[in-house]
Amino acid sequence: MKATQFIFRLLLGCAVVFLAWLCIDSVVTPIRFEETRAQRETAVIKNLVHLRAAESEFKLEKGYFTTDLDSLILFLQTAPKKEVLKEGALTDKQLEAGMTEHKAVKIIERAKIKAKAQLRTDNDSLIYAYIWEKDREVINNGLQGFRRDTIYKNMIQTLYKGEYTADNIASITTIPYSNGQRFTLEANNNYTTPQGIRIPIMEASAHFNTYLSDLDKQELVNLIDKEEKLEHFPGLKFGSIDAPNNNAGNWE
Repeated sequence: MKATQFIFRLLLGCAVVFLAWLCIDSVVTPIRFEETRAQRETAVIKNLVHLRAAESEFKLEKGYFTTDLDSLILFLQTAPKKEVLKEGALTDKQLEAGMTEHKAVKIIERAKIKAKAQLRTDNDSLIYAYIWEKDREVINNGLQGFRRDTIYKNMIQTLYKGEYTADNIASITTIPYSNGQRFTLEANNNYTTPQGIRIPIMEASAHFNTYLSDLDKQELVNLIDKEEKLEHFPGLKFGSIDAPNNNAGNWE
């Protein structure tokens, strides 16, 4: 009898411990899932932000978005980043008189060509000093101190401030914690607004299944189901191929 009671109590104790573990696990598992999700999404968002910068530069140069990640990386590795150095600004009086940035730049460029021939130098500082003081067209239009120069910089260094090189820039196309899967790019370069204006649009995305697949399966199913019921994309993305949204991220 005593042996039976001992076994019964042992089993009862095990059942109590198991139930307690289930209760604790039911609380801890969702917390752990959300903590890991948040940590991973920080890394995923970082790469999406870098992709967004790359796509913006690509469109600025080409006039359309690309859905080819390899072409995007090649662009970053080979295309120079154009920047305009600006000095001086047109006054309200000049603008009212019909002067524009384009006209002013043309006047300055003509003056620079003449100054180079006159001074026989390519030194910009000397050339600008000369035309601001001597060139009649520049002076008559009040463009002393006005300067616009296009310079070319390394695209990767300029966009990412030294964080990447040509050798490792391709890493921004990979979804962190996904075992090497890459972001999905979609584009509609012929989207037309109700006003008849063509606006290229695109989106880049990473589904929850790509970077959370090794976590608790039920928590993942619940998360995807929740987002889909809310008609949200079940993952992280920026942009939209349904309508222009200025390439906003769904985490912003």
